[in-house]
Amino acid sequence: MPRAFERLPASVVPKHYDLFLKTDLEKCVFNGHVTVTIEVKEPTKRIVLNSQDLKIDEDILLEFSDGTCIQASELDTSDNDCETIALVFNSDVPEGKCKITLKFNGELTDSLKGLYRSKYTSHDTNEERYCAVTQFEACDAHRCFPCWDDPAIKATFDITLSVPKNRVALSNMPVKSEEELPDGNRLVKFETTPIMSTYLVAMVVGEFDYIEDFTSDGICVRVYTPVGKQEQGKFALEVAVKVLPYYKEYFKMPYPLPKMDLIAIGSFAAGAMENWGLVTYRETCLLVDLLKTSTQRKQWIALIVAHELAHQWFGNLVTMEWWTHLWLNEGYATFAEFLCVANLFPEYDMWTQFVTETWSPALKLDALKNSHPIEVPVGHPQEVDEIFDDISYSKGASVIRMLHRYIGDAVSVKVLLKHKTVNEISQTWPILQDFAKGMNLYFKKYQYGNAATDDLWNTLEEASNKPISSVMSKWTRQMGYPVISVHSEQVGNSRKFYLKQSQFWADGSANSGDSQMWMVPIEFSSAKAPNEVVHEVLLDKREAEVVIEGIGENDWVKLNPGSVGFYRVQYSKEMLQLFKPAVSNLTLPPLDRLGLLGDLFALVQSGQTSTDQSLILLEAMQNEDNCTVWSSMTSVLLKIRMLLQYAEDIQPHFMAFGRRLLARIGSTVSWDPHPDEGHKDKLLRNVVLDLLYAFEDQNTIAEAQKRFEAHKNGTTTLWSDIRGTVYKTVLRGADAATYQTFLELYRQETLQEEKERILCALAAVKNEDLQAEILKFALTDEVRRQTTLTLLGAIAQSRKGRDMVWNYVKNNWDELHKKYGTPVILSGFISTSFSHYASEEKALEVEKFFSENKTSGAERAVQQTVERIRINAAWLKRDLPCIREFLQKFN
Repeated sequence: MPRAFERLPASVVPKHYDLFLKTDLEKCVFNGHVTVTIEVKEPTKRIVLNSQDLKIDEDILLEFSDGTCIQASELDTSDNDCETIALVFNSDVPEGKCKITLKFNGELTDSLKGLYRSKYTSHDTNEERYCAVTQFEACDAHRCFPCWDDPAIKATFDITLSVPKNRVALSNMPVKSEEELPDGNRLVKFETTPIMSTYLVAMVVGEFDYIEDFTSDGICVRVYTPVGKQEQGKFALEVAVKVLPYYKEYFKMPYPLPKMDLIAIGSFAAGAMENWGLVTYRETCLLVDLLKTSTQRKQWIALIVAHELAHQWFGNLVTMEWWTHLWLNEGYATFAEFLCVANLFPEYDMWTQFVTETWSPALKLDALKNSHPIEVPVGHPQEVDEIFDDISYSKGASVIRMLHRYIGDAVSVKVLLKHKTVNEISQTWPILQDFAKGMNLYFKKYQYGNAATDDLWNTLEEASNKPISSVMSKWTRQMGYPVISVHSEQVGNSRKFYLKQSQFWADGSANSGDSQMWMVPIEFSSAKAPNEVVHEVLLDKREAEVVIEGIGENDWVKLNPGSVGFYRVQYSKEMLQLFKPAVSNLTLPPLDRLGLLGDLFALVQSGQTSTDQSLILLEAMQNEDNCTVWSSMTSVLLKIRMLLQYAEDIQPHFMAFGRRLLARIGSTVSWDPHPDEGHKDKLLRNVVLDLLYAFEDQNTIAEAQKRFEAHKNGTTTLWSDIRGTVYKTVLRGADAATYQTFLELYRQETLQEEKERILCALAAVKNEDLQAEILKFALTDEVRRQTTLTLLGAIAQSRKGRDMVWNYVKNNWDELHKKYGTPVILSGFISTSFSHYASEEKALEVEKFFSENKTSGAERAVQQTVERIRINAAWLKRDLPCIREFLQKFN
């Protein structure tokens, strides 16, 4: 149930904060005072603002410009649910401006929110120390200082920090002045910020090194790293100094601050946070080691840097009016990260990867009954934790990508595509100028202010002269998406297509009256011109008929070429059959091969077609050579393998099927890099070797063991892209001695990426006694708080490991919840660990347990997990006979 909540009264608003903070990194406490210039818009006896977990001095004075003061008669802290305090006065505070000063103190805890402590090991003495870090999104600034903690209540900030003289102090703006204090501390004052929301304020105090560079227009960019690790910040710095000018040019709006800092933090709940001018990152999301960082991780870091810097405009310069519009921040930034990185690193082939990394996960989540609309009403700010998910990020980005194609240039997309292939268009998005013009208009109109979803639609509509609001409102305000059912008949030299839209549900349930409809931009491609759009239509009703000329009887016709539209396609059996040769000989483009497989497998899981149909399509894909398509195939293969953990009699047959499917590609992929290989070759190696490991290929096992021995003995160091596969392969059959070897490797390692790689590999251990030891180790202080539940989730990927983790959770939930209960971490853990159960009994057990135990903002994740368990149970019961029959030939 939504928490009872009211937003702060509009009768009093802050205009400027003058904030002083002093941190004690040994006692792990802080104190300070904030003087807020406020505007009283109507007389009031109560001034209400936010505060939580702070002790506030009750001697509170209100000061007016003429020097007169009013003392508060009471500090009302009774409204804990809304996390507010009220300053109560005996007489009305009159209209006008005045200043109020509040003194406060608090603790630096391990909560990963507000102003908290992050543990690290000192570079010189190897002792444990703490730094102080802020994480204020969604609404946790008021855990650091009393404030109006609402994204729409913006103000300017003067920030002053008293810090130990040998510590680095950072905030949103450059340092204005520094002076030594009698107590041995250093007083650091920062320049005044632009008008901004409280959740974007940031402060860091600790030991860091940095490297710096300048953008083409002179913005100073620094990457702060743990002491001694400056080299690991070089790649992120190179990306950042290119990203800022790219967005400036694309948005036609300069970056508004004089500096940009990116900093690697040891203990951090999310991947990164877009604080204006001071972006905080997990170490694994920012630092690159030339010898140990994988190609996939390096690419991911480029995307994360581009994502957070997109927020400097979309989120920081123009901020959502309330958390209901969170997707405006996250969906757009996710789209923009691909837009930017595709331009800066064309060899990455980012728009193909967008389909597997963003589009596909969003479709999977949004087919659940426990999904939510992109725009979801948010009351209490704590509710927003539940929507930091693949709907706000990935569906938001996918819908914007679809809109981007729909808007196009002033010249129609149809005309444009006569001269450009789908793949060429996907690599040259910036030529579609109307979208960029609309974005520029949006920034100009709402800069330093707030906006809602309709404001974005209106400006894009103004720029494009297209009915954006009417097309897009259903995509953001309705949960789910359509499946387009299509069958056809040949009429001479043309083909007639019958289209019908209905809502797609992951459990295959029928629509109740088919009440929901969408305006669906549908494009067609065909065997005659695989890379071109041959027809387009806006499906704005339930059913439609489309005739396309020049289509032969044996020509395949693909809906949604390039997988740009946010919908599934269900082809008739006859249409589906025509794709098989084009899939096998690779004449169907890569984006369409993976789109075809994704749609078919979604229909399999929902019970609208049988699992053997997806296995037949996989057989036709044995000649596949594209890394992203193999990534999509991997998702299907591993999902079926996970299901068959509960059908142990036929699982060996499926393992044989997987090895047969991998035989050709496995023989072409080498363990060692070639001098002339490209980025996608490296990604393909990683995908294929991991699959060979998953399907227990004996040659892979032998090679991995040989290479690990050479690595352990110092003969030949494992290079980055094969380390994960080698570690997992060796550990799967590990004894106690091998386990100890990896523990030592973990303890000696200083790169967090490599430590996490080792931790995830430990989850591969099959020995049950060692599994129990690994679970205990995961809960020690040797494993960082944000990583503990990741390791438990990895252990839960095996059937026995899942049961072990579930039993531990049931017996130790209060302790786990108290220590690791950050909602974003908790939600991911629950979903990752228990969604692969496949019985109604387990669904009831999980549902009952979490209904009786507190889950702190992860309630939606629990509901989705239970729903997935029931879908698995129905799928297993329904399709086990046909899977068994199909796999008999692999005896």
